[in-house]
Amino acid sequence: MSLYPGNFEGKTSFGMSVFNLGNAIMGSGILGLAYAMANTGILLFLFLLSAVAALSSYSIHLLLKSSGIVGIRAYEQLGYRAFGTPGKMAAGIAITLQNIGAMSSYLYIVKSELPLVIQAFLKEDPNSDLWYLNGNYLVIMVSASIILPLALMKQLGYLGYTSGFSLSCMVFFLSAVSYSSLDGGTCSFYYVTLAHTFPDSDIMLLVTFFSPQTAYTVPILAFAFVCHPEVLPIYTELRNPSKKKMQKVSNISIFVMYSMYFLAALFGYLTFYGHVEPELLHTYSRIDPYDTLILCVRVAVLTAVTLTVPIVLFPVRRAIQHMLFPAKSFNWLRHIAIAVILLTLINMLVIFAPNILGIFGVIGATSAPCLIFIFPAVFYIRIVPEDKEPLRSPSKIVAVCFAALGVSFMVMSLSFIIMDWTSGTSHAAGGH
Repeated sequence: MSLYPGNFEGKTSFGMSVFNLGNAIMGSGILGLAYAMANTGILLFLFLLSAVAALSSYSIHLLLKSSGIVGIRAYEQLGYRAFGTPGKMAAGIAITLQNIGAMSSYLYIVKSELPLVIQAFLKEDPNSDLWYLNGNYLVIMVSASIILPLALMKQLGYLGYTSGFSLSCMVFFLSAVSYSSLDGGTCSFYYVTLAHTFPDSDIMLLVTFFSPQTAYTVPILAFAFVCHPEVLPIYTELRNPSKKKMQKVSNISIFVMYSMYFLAALFGYLTFYGHVEPELLHTYSRIDPYDTLILCVRVAVLTAVTLTVPIVLFPVRRAIQHMLFPAKSFNWLRHIAIAVILLTLINMLVIFAPNILGIFGVIGATSAPCLIFIFPAVFYIRIVPEDKEPLRSPSKIVAVCFAALGVSFMVMSLSFIIMDWTSGTSHAAGGH
């Protein structure tokens, strides 16, 4: 089944495609990276970030090559071509879980941060019971008034302008974090105060080390680079598409996000060192919730994550249609109904979710390895004919190793997280 007409011609420009894919990569994961660096040290963090970025680019290469051979630009249909219905269902379920986890984490930030911003602007009492300071009400209102209308767009390419604006908000966030670290003002004073209170908690900058919370680092990084469900839809809508052109879109998007991730983590870490919280904005809010710069940063992040949700919702809706309505063509009623049901489910998850770190860790340790490592590799091995590339060819041997790496990563990450939970050392990100 194709969700596009048979003669569909992509009209999205190269730049807009970079914006859309970059926006799919960039999300609330950036808020957890300073915490990840605080639990690994700078050198180990840089190594892990570089490795995950390079592996993500390679896995996109595998997806695009498989897609080019069979002429299919849908992740679920690649699964069907490789393994039949079980392959299609496995890919669809992984995309659904991954992107629901992503959207939940984005809306969790809206739930926790928007009440604080409104309270600061209106100078309201933090303990008041006013309805517009209730995060549960606010997240529902944002979903209905902003996210749902954007999610009802027929094609992903229409969101290029909102993606560009979302990324500009994250650039402002990065600039503010950098300024706070280099300025040596309020944030540095706050760290010195904490260091006097907890003198044994200082962390050496460049030392590579492990702590109980290091178990969350790799899943958080993997979650931060998952854009694979969006790659093929963006490829479909790209003007004058080619595998080389789409790979260039992917490489540019990944490199830009890699740079922003590292700088945001570095400057956030150098501001607070070992005192950084799992969600960076919470750490800043402990300084002065009425500080103008911090308020502007909160508004920018809220805007960015809100505008990212529609981008991430598109592949989930597409996966659901491939799984449940494989023989149906595009239908507006079904298009709208799936979006409404998904947003309702995600709002329920957000209202009852215990903490954002649990979402990053568990989803990143399960569905992310499938989408980044395992599926692209096994689809490539099965789809590329043996007369073109024998099973013992170097490219397929590398793909086998790539899939094995994904399985090992999944087992290792889940084991660490389970051990961390059972030992009672897990830190919650906290809500408001």
